[in-house]
Parts: sequence; C-alpha cells; structure tokens
Amino acid sequence: MKRRRGSPPEPGSLRAWAAESRALVDRWRAARFSGPGGAAAREVRRQRGAFGELLLKMRGLPAALPALPLELTVLYNSLLFTMGASDSAIKEAAEGICQGLLRVLEACGACGQDLSTEELWQKVLQEVTVEDLQAPLHRLGALQAAWWLAASRLGSTAGLFRLLSKAEDSGRARCSEGENELLSLLKAWQVPAEEASLPLVQSAKDLKEILCTAAAFLQGLWMQELEAGNFPTALSLLQEAAGGFCSKMVLSQIYTCLGCCAQRMGKPQTALQHLKRALQVDFQCLPALSHVAAVYHELGETDAELQALALLYEALQKKPPAAASSSPHFLIRTELLVHTPILASLLRHHHPSEVKYLLAQRCLQDGRVADAVEHYLDFLALLQEGLQQQVPLDGDSPLPRIPEVFLEAASALEQAGRHHDAITLCEEVISRTTDLIPRMLRVEERLQQPECPLPGTGLSQQKESLCCLAWRAAGYLHQGWAWATLGESKEAIMQFSRCLGDLLRVQIYGTGVEPTENLLPEVEVLQKIRLLSLIGRGTQFLELGKHTEALLDFQHSLQISPGDPAAAPYLVQALWKLDRKQEAAAQWQKFSRTPPGEEGQGRCAGGEGPVPLYLASCVQRAAFPGHEALAGSIRDYLGTPNGDSAS
Repeated sequence: MKRRRGSPPEPGSLRAWAAESRALVDRWRAARFSGPGGAAAREVRRQRGAFGELLLKMRGLPAALPALPLELTVLYNSLLFTMGASDSAIKEAAEGICQGLLRVLEACGACGQDLSTEELWQKVLQEVTVEDLQAPLHRLGALQAAWWLAASRLGSTAGLFRLLSKAEDSGRARCSEGENELLSLLKAWQVPAEEASLPLVQSAKDLKEILCTAAAFLQGLWMQELEAGNFPTALSLLQEAAGGFCSKMVLSQIYTCLGCCAQRMGKPQTALQHLKRALQVDFQCLPALSHVAAVYHELGETDAELQALALLYEALQKKPPAAASSSPHFLIRTELLVHTPILASLLRHHHPSEVKYLLAQRCLQDGRVADAVEHYLDFLALLQEGLQQQVPLDGDSPLPRIPEVFLEAASALEQAGRHHDAITLCEEVISRTTDLIPRMLRVEERLQQPECPLPGTGLSQQKESLCCLAWRAAGYLHQGWAWATLGESKEAIMQFSRCLGDLLRVQIYGTGVEPTENLLPEVEVLQKIRLLSLIGRGTQFLELGKHTEALLDFQHSLQISPGDPAAAPYLVQALWKLDRKQEAAAQWQKFSRTPPGEEGQGRCAGGEGPVPLYLASCVQRAAFPGHEALAGSIRDYLGTPNGDSAS
C-alpha cells in the first residue's frame, strides 16, 4: 500500500510523549489498589483526561507511520479509561476507535471516511501490512469487540475476529462440529505481546479472557431467550462462562442464570444446586434467593419456600453493606459488557413489600391463616406509607391490583374468625370502586379482540370496569358470608342481594359458541361470583325456612354452572324440605350419575381459569356440608316398597 509522505514528529517529541505515557501508566498502577472508591473513581477521570490531552497533542500533527504505534497505544489506554468510567461512555469509545483507524489509513495515504465500522476494519486489516502496527491494531480490535459485545452485536464480533485471525494460523480458528464459533475465534486469537516501551493499563491477555467470559455469558442468555427449547446449549455456554474470568458478583449472576435455565429444563434439584452456589459466591445476590423460593414453590415444599422468602425479606430490610473499594483491578470488566433485558429480568430485585405480599399469599394458599393475617396486615400498613409510589406494578411484579390484596386480606381475616374486621376491609373496597363502575356495561361474553389491548382503548377501559365491578361484588360476597357466619341471616341476605344487584349492571352477549370455549376471564370471574352469591343467599333462605326462595336461587345457580358440585346438593335439599321428595331423589340420582365438571370447586363457572385467591374461601364456604346425611335420607327413601313421594 502506498505510504503517505508527511512530516513525522521530531524524535524528541516522540520520546517525550512515550515518557509521559509511561508516567501515566505507572501512576495508575500505583494508585489503583489503594484508597476509597471515590478516590479511585476520581483517579479514573483524571487519567482519562490526561490520556485524552496526550492524544490531542499527538493528533495535532499529520498521521505518520513512525508515531502510530505509540499513538494507537495511547488511544488504547485512553479508551480503556473511557469505557471503564461508565456504561454510557462505551459508545464514545467506539467513535474513538474509528478515529484511530482513519488515522492509520491517513498515514498510509488511503481514505475511509464513508465506510461503516465493519468495512473500516476490513480495509485496515486487509491492506495495512506494516509489522509495527499489527500489535496495536489487534489490541484496538479487542476494544472494538468489547463495544460490540456490550451492544449484543455477536455477529460483528465474530466477523472481526475472523479478520484478526487471517494473519495467523487460520486452522487454529476453525470451529469443530458442536463448538461455538465465536468462542472458538476468541480462544484462537493470539494476543500480541506487550512491549516494555509501550506499557498498557490493562493487558490484552486479560481483556481476551474477559471477552471470552462475556461472549459465553451473552450467548447463554440468548439461547434461553431466543432459542426456545435449546436449554442444553444455553447451559453449556453458561457453564463455560462460570469457569471464565470475572468478579464474584458476575459469577453469582452466572450461577443464578444457570439455576433458572435448569429450572426451565424441568430439573429443579439441579436448579437449587446452582442457585445455592450463587449465594455461596455472593450472598448479596438476592435474586438467587428469590429464585430459590420459586423452585421450592414448584416442588411444593412450602416450609422451605417460606423460609427462603423470610430470609429474602430480612435481607432486603437491611441496609446493603457498603461496596468494596471500587478501585477497579480492571477497567474493562464483564459486568460492563453484559446487560440484556433477559438478564435484567432474571436478576430483578424485589421490593421488600413484594416479598411481604408473597409471604402472605403463600401462607393463605397453604391454609396458614394466622401467619397470612399477620403478613397481610403488615403489607396493608406499608400501603398506608405510600408504597404504591415506590413499587412499579409492571408485568414482572408479583403484586396484584390493590383491591385484590384487600379482598385476600379480608378472606384471611374471615378464616381467622375476625369477621367484623373482614367486613370493614371489604367496605373499603366497595367504597373505593363505586365511582369507577358505569351504570350499565355491555360486553361480549367471549374473546373477539386481542388479549393485550392498547392502553386507553375501549376494550381496555371495558376490562377495567369489569375488574372494578368484580372487586365490588366480591366485597359484598365476603360480607354476606361473614354475616352468615355470625348468624345474621337477614344481613347476609341483604349483602348477597347487593352483590347480585351489582352484577345486573352487566349485559353479557353470547356468541353462539360452546360455553367452555374462549370465555373472557373477567366474565368467568363475574359468573363465579354470581354462582357463589346465589348459593350463599339460598343457604340463608334455608336457615330462615324460606325454602321456595332458596330453591329458586339454587335453580338459578345451576343454570349458570350446570352440575355444579356445590349447588346440586343444595337444590336436592331444598326440594326435600319442600316435601318434593320424588323430585329430590330424581335430581340426586341425576347428579350422582354425572361426573363433576372440570372446573370443580376451584375453577371459574363455565370457564377454564382458576378461581382468584380472594374467592377461594367463599368457594370453601359454599361447599355442601351435609352430603352424607342427605345421601342417607335419599337412600332410605328410595328403599321404601312403593317409593311413594308422599310418604
């Protein structure tokens, strides 16, 4: 390639610049292991400025080949401080690399102003053959790879190392079957030797190790996110990363990701091993502890799950220990290169209140009512402190909508025998949702629009109105059951009737499809609330001896959910008390022959979804208590000689 004829710097200038560069590197090596974190950060900024000023001096003259090895080394050191200063500075470093490559082409009498970064590297590495420039260019290539990895541009990184390997033994970079190409290229790259006259603040050898770790980590994450079902490859790459060059913090993150990958592969015990290893490496890796709780939940080991959640809550309550001196042993570190959405999701830090809610929820689901009440009341106290402004209720948060939490807490209080407290809590839900519900709601029974409507659209507003209606009606439902338990049947009937009256606001229009297909989730919940309220009011009519009114409610409930295992025996009982024993026996035989619907007691009427947790206690209360006694009466009746219904 034709060399540019220019005026090279005076030898004295080169020696002075080289001496200044060595002095800066020596100062950094002396300062980087001492002093508090703030002092180290200030030293990074000072060194960044000093190397930048030195680079400006060198670039004040036309690019010349004799000065380029030193200039590229100063650029390398300067960019290390730039990239190590902050995540946002990495883009600035990429621009600095391009300027360095253009200076190389300028010194060789070529131009590359209109080329992309990939094309610029291709031109420089294929056309510039000056031996003294190969080592500085390779080091600059490693920094370019760091920038591209940080931007998740794995293909560009692999392409660059193919070019860097062409000047070496190309056979070393070949990827054998089943081997990862990018890792093979990185491992095959021969690190240029460091010259004593051109010292570096971070060696290319260390940088290579960090690039290998980051590449394995990134690809392991990508395999989990983008390659559905390719978890074995993801596991292999993450294990490669775990054996790489990284801090304890990053190693604990890698083990956490290994645990999540194993869990998704259906290997919970292996997942626990990896997650416990993450905590052994760094107990401050609290996302690993939250994943431990999730694995125990999957295994059904409630005691271990609650213990993990309690430890997590305790750890989150404590002020985190001050970070160790941030004087970086390495300016370019793995954590600067790996920050993808899936990693942020896997390592999401929970707010203490989210963990407190999980403790309450799990205790309620497991029937640990006293503990559930304590946790719910603690959580409600946090709400009073303005928690809703502190916790983002995004798709990753375990927190449900606030009215649902109130209703779950009311359910726990009711089961603990604190019925008046439950009634008060439900009144709060009722009063806060009253103004949010339109007088009349006209909705389609089934899904005919996208399941994820855009905010502000008609469907989104309609769903919100349906949710508010469900919460208000559920508040009346809980109050009805609470008054019933207290023996106040008339008050209970009044609350059940208010619940049913609220539900009359909704005009549901069917689409002519089978009743169990594609039902709107909100409609399913409303149907279940209507069913439970009819059963509740019917039971209280029975208590008051109003058997005809009770029969009408039970008949209506069976229209909503034919063959419902709770409503059916109540219907038989009402017929029996009305002395319509032959009808009662016939209905009993009919229901006995019909297997209970798939929804059973724990699923929504006419739909496929499970009952919300805040309705679970109402489902239990609605279960028919005298099954064996009624069955005995029916058997005795059917065993009479004539089977006379009047006898």
